Amino acid sequence: AARSQGRRHEGVDIFAKRGTPVLSTTEGLILSVGVNTLGGNVVWVLGPDMSRHYYAHLESYGQFSQGDWIKTGDVIGYVGNSGNARTTPPHLHYGIYRNGEGAINPYPYLIRD
Repeated sequence: AARSQGRRHEGVDIFAKRGTPVLSTTEGLILSVGVNTLGGNVVWVLGPDMSRHYYAHLESYGQFSQGDWIKTGDVIGYVGNSGNARTTPPHLHYGIYRNGEGAINPYPYLIRD
């Protein structure tokens, strides 16, 4: 969906109660833990095939640091509405990015086997 300043909404918003644990959809390396204007409290994970997984609008972070290895199901953080989502109900913004492809559909990473 279109956003201000020519941006697109790349990813999915998953609405949940504030403080709900956000679980990693993949194993991988924590690339960064920090804050940005749009996403607020965010975590980036480098997953299989060099995919980059973006978890945004978190209330707080899980118990890990940049450079840690995480497994599928580990707690990335907790649902919130930080960043430009502060006027919306609490939710997780989840996006996946691949080199050369940009944003991809995250649904396959969210379904259970």
